[in-house]
Amino acid sequence: FQQMQVEGVIPDRATFVSTLSACASQAALTEGRRTHALIVASGFELDVAVGTALVNMYGKCGWLEDAQTTFDSMHNRNVISWNAMIAVCVRHGHNKNAFRLFQQMKLEGQLPDKASFVIILSACTSQAALPKGKQMHACIVASGIEFDAGVCCALVNFYGKCGSLEDARMIFDEMPRRNVVLWNAMLAACSQHGNDKEAIRLFQQMQLQGVIPDKVTFVCLISAYASQAALAEAKCLHSCIVASGFESDVV
Repeated sequence: FQQMQVEGVIPDRATFVSTLSACASQAALTEGRRTHALIVASGFELDVAVGTALVNMYGKCGWLEDAQTTFDSMHNRNVISWNAMIAVCVRHGHNKNAFRLFQQMKLEGQLPDKASFVIILSACTSQAALPKGKQMHACIVASGIEFDAGVCCALVNFYGKCGSLEDARMIFDEMPRRNVVLWNAMLAACSQHGNDKEAIRLFQQMQLQGVIPDKVTFVCLISAYASQAALAEAKCLHSCIVASGFESDVV
């Protein structure tokens, strides 16, 4: 980007969006701010894609106030812009503000998409957040996207983290097609709440259905097998890990 400027090539929208995506840490904040100043000088500050990229950049650099200021100054916002700002709030633990923004988005006539629901469900991580999460679940059903793989996985994660394993299992069982991510979410929910026998049973079912486990699957299962003190089964799991090529994985 710097070489491009030296050679006199004028950056466009795509240039700024790409450059900002590279400024995704506190160490890159100075370069991100410099790029922001150039965006203003170039007249791109009102562009929706550029504005959204700025929100993402400030959020990933840990500057929530600057992300909010940029978002508030955007004259036009699409669902991607709203999702970016809500995700920044969730990432920094400002869950109340995330819920406020989600409601504001709907009040301003912007319909949430699949990503919106996945993001806002990630803010529901405790028993106290169960009612709000159930409201989101109702909205998901009303929107007709409850069988989307990403949304379904987010629902299982939400119910699992809130301690409602029965609801998590109901969502899981109703899903007509389950990928490894969804199996992992259900396994994690069981392991998190000490339901180790169910986690082991799920893994066996997963194998019978021909779903190939990944390293996340094995991480979820190791503690379950250890707590059951089932040496033979644990050795079998170890063999699966070796066969899958994950034995040397640092996770």
